[in-house]
Amino acid sequence: MKDKTLVILAAGMGSRFGGMKQTFPVGPNDEFIMDYSIFSAIRYGFTKVVFIIREEYLDLFKSTIGKRIEGKIKVGYAFQKLDAIPEGFEVPVGREKPWGTAHAIWCAKDQIEGNFGVITADDFYGDEAYKDLSKALEEDCYSVIGYHVADTLSPNGAVKRGVIKSRDGIISEIVESSCVLDGDMVRCTPLDPNKEEFVVPKETSCSMLMNGFTTDIIDKIGNTMKDAFINHKDELNTFEMLLPDIMDESIKEGKIIKDIPTNSIWLGMTYKEDVDALKEFINNEIDKGVYPSNLWN
Repeated sequence: MKDKTLVILAAGMGSRFGGMKQTFPVGPNDEFIMDYSIFSAIRYGFTKVVFIIREEYLDLFKSTIGKRIEGKIKVGYAFQKLDAIPEGFEVPVGREKPWGTAHAIWCAKDQIEGNFGVITADDFYGDEAYKDLSKALEEDCYSVIGYHVADTLSPNGAVKRGVIKSRDGIISEIVESSCVLDGDMVRCTPLDPNKEEFVVPKETSCSMLMNGFTTDIIDKIGNTMKDAFINHKDELNTFEMLLPDIMDESIKEGKIIKDIPTNSIWLGMTYKEDVDALKEFINNEIDKGVYPSNLWN
């Protein structure tokens, strides 16, 4: 069996939610969303989990979820730091925050073993999605676990989604957009001001940042960062390396990225009003036997 690492992006704070979503209890025994993610990852053959966190939260993570999964899967921690940049370069004066989600992956490069999946800590992806992701990692290619865009939207406001354009399961473009339901369609406003607003059917696939990669993407990220430091010096105070952008560049360079449809239900906690729906869903999954009532006992 191949080594498979699950990388969990957990360095952000949920401003719209109003706090640190990553350690908000949602299960009957105060489990976090991450507990359910890791439980399913273990079930479907992942061999290591890596948390990308702020260094000041290390003790919190180790004393909570880290302690719960000790002995069940290999665990690593990586810190997304502003000064974690390629050798020979310096952080520009005035830069205050790290360089984006792709940079987070680059910060974890020494912890990743084998092909790897990436998720966010505060998204509930559903059990079967990890089966789909694990299978995709066996194919040694990049992949996106695709959800029906309408099923991922919140009734409490517009949310950002990566709307997928694909043919025969191969992605041609991921359009980062602000999406809302509009009758029987979904209205999408691209974050790129040069792209026009568009509407898509509800079942159109979208990326929820559950992706699979081979380790060559780490070199791609490093090279993108070096190029920015060399050729875009005047833009470094605002420059970000977002994972969807790296994937889009890879597509343009001829890299095959597969759209892997899943039957899983995605739920998030963008707003506090979303919490009750998530807790109810988890309880229903427990009643159906998808999860035990106490994950780790």
